[in-house]
Amino acid sequence: MATIKLGGNTIETVGTLPKVGDTAPDFELTAQDLSSKKLSDYKGSRVIMNIFPSIDTNVCATSTRKFNEEASKLENTIILCISKDLPFALKRFCAAEGIKNLEMLSDFRDGNFGKNYGVEMISGALQGLLSRAVVVLDENGKVIYNQQVPAIGEEPDYISALKTLL
Repeated sequence: MATIKLGGNTIETVGTLPKVGDTAPDFELTAQDLSSKKLSDYKGSRVIMNIFPSIDTNVCATSTRKFNEEASKLENTIILCISKDLPFALKRFCAAEGIKNLEMLSDFRDGNFGKNYGVEMISGALQGLLSRAVVVLDENGKVIYNQQVPAIGEEPDYISALKTLL
């Protein structure tokens, strides 16, 4: 389990992120059009997973905007923004912000992504939501970078995550 902060309060997650060198666990998430997406749908592409509690918070929205800006600069790379937000909220945000270079996915149906990736918060005010984290995969689904952001109110380390793909 990971320990993170929300304000001055300590929060625990259900586990830890997959380690660098591990094969990423498969998942089934829901896209904006309510279709199901699996990790295997992205085989052959590099994947950045921008994981966060809710698109309706400032830091989550900022990370989505920043990764959207970077997405067009990266070859053979898909950026997935993953939360437990309903697909309708994700679609609304993308339409309002002009977000077109990312895939917004939701773990609202069964929560298995949060459990399998160790990012579901199991204590604190945001219990049940996903913590802020970044996981980067190579073309074969191997983890080449991970970051469990130590505090919910902090942005991820974009530079370190993106450097792994240069």
